[in-house]
Amino acid sequence: MDFNAAEEEEFGFSRNYFLAKETGSSGKKSARKLSDINVVDEQELREASAKIEPKHQNDVADLINSYKSLYPKWVFDLRCGFGLLMYGFGSKKSLIEDFASTALAEHSIVVINGYLQSINIKQVIIALAEILSEQLKLNRKVSSQGLPKVQQPFSSRSMDDLLAFLDGPEMDEKDSFICVVVNNIDGPGLRDTETQQYLARLASCSYIRVVASIDHVNAPLLWDKKMVHAQFNWYWYHVPTFALYKVEGLFLPLILAHGSSKQSAKTALIVLQSLTPNAQSVFRILAEYQLSHPDDEGMAIDDLYSISRERFIVSSQVTLNAHLTEFKDHELVKTKRHSDGQDCLYIPLTKEGLEKLLSEMS
Repeated sequence: MDFNAAEEEEFGFSRNYFLAKETGSSGKKSARKLSDINVVDEQELREASAKIEPKHQNDVADLINSYKSLYPKWVFDLRCGFGLLMYGFGSKKSLIEDFASTALAEHSIVVINGYLQSINIKQVIIALAEILSEQLKLNRKVSSQGLPKVQQPFSSRSMDDLLAFLDGPEMDEKDSFICVVVNNIDGPGLRDTETQQYLARLASCSYIRVVASIDHVNAPLLWDKKMVHAQFNWYWYHVPTFALYKVEGLFLPLILAHGSSKQSAKTALIVLQSLTPNAQSVFRILAEYQLSHPDDEGMAIDDLYSISRERFIVSSQVTLNAHLTEFKDHELVKTKRHSDGQDCLYIPLTKEGLEKLLSEMS
């Protein structure tokens, strides 16, 4: 008897549900749209979030110090041929960059910021090849047959040739390597399959070691078994820092916020402040030229190099190209073709925004 009553009650619930659906479908639909929501300005939202006071600072500081005590072990792992992969809650950018700048001070270091929206992986590999080439020349660790007298420029070589060069030269010092620091190797600028395959091949080169961080829960799905164990050769470290994603968040839109023209200049200033003084000086030259020549299509790269060299800001074209690559990766500078066929550089900001940026830089 109780069983029949329960069955009847369940049937009643089901019938009422479908009756409600039929009644609701015949009613008038709401005309409200998501675009009608009055969202706050992105700058205001960022300023409000910046005022949130951090908690448990002493505990977090003790946690970071415990990671710093592992620096010698991390260096040993790199010398053994492993790559270091840091995972855990919180931004790991400051941690791995501090490790690279202190424990790996005697090695060349190249930083890739995977949280950027677009990254030219070939330019990164070209820069690494140029660094290794300079090391081979300065240290004289190879025979005269090891390096041809007339080399084809790295910029005109294929990716296979560049990777073969990075894996090819023999040096006497087996502990010598170039460290590639990848902030957010699972970020939007590095997430595609082709880029991950190039990074895996790069990590397997003899004199390249990779220190990377991941934040996405599905990041390991980017790699197959060969990439993980034979190429990247990851040594996994769980290092939750509980640090805010301040820099990484600059390049992603905030939820329920819309951008503004002021935000572009503000974001550019924050990015510039994280660059070297020489890089800022090169950017200033380009910005001043753009303001004084508003009718020009941009500044020629050769002109920028001449002025930068005269002011002792850069010593070679390679150094300038490194700064320009950094600008382009952060979308501070863009390139367009001049009417005479020459590539020119310009800053994608309005005159008012550029003037405000220069005044705040000084």
